[in-house]
Amino acid sequence: MKTRFLISLLLLGWAGCSTFEKRSEEKAAIFASLDTEAQEKLRQGMVEIGYTPDMVYIALGTPDSKSERTTADGSDITWIYSAYYSEYIETRNVGYRRMVQYNPVTKSYIVYYEPVQVDHYEDREEDRIRVTFRDGKVAVIEKAK
Repeated sequence: MKTRFLISLLLLGWAGCSTFEKRSEEKAAIFASLDTEAQEKLRQGMVEIGYTPDMVYIALGTPDSKSERTTADGSDITWIYSAYYSEYIETRNVGYRRMVQYNPVTKSYIVYYEPVQVDHYEDREEDRIRVTFRDGKVAVIEKAK
């Protein structure tokens, strides 16, 4: 129980590290130079074509992963923001438990085995948003539906 509490407390603290307020303070000069409409969109976590990497960072935070693609037209960098969740797969039979029951009529013990079952979950990762930069500006935005 203590371990669960400690882990949840650490996760809560870790999740609070990357808030919009902290990111906008970190990039205060860039955020202050934007017009009020762009600032409001960043507050809402919205990204548009033409935004710089710093603006995307302020709106969405650090990406979960990055990929780079090089073509004849040049190179593109894609920031990938993912969603993580656990998905129920099935209930599995993991073995048998030996049970012993006393029978007072026959004054003997009855031994029997009953199955032990456990719910099985798998961790899943889905791309939530993919933002592609070309020449230092957002060129493509892909959102999962």
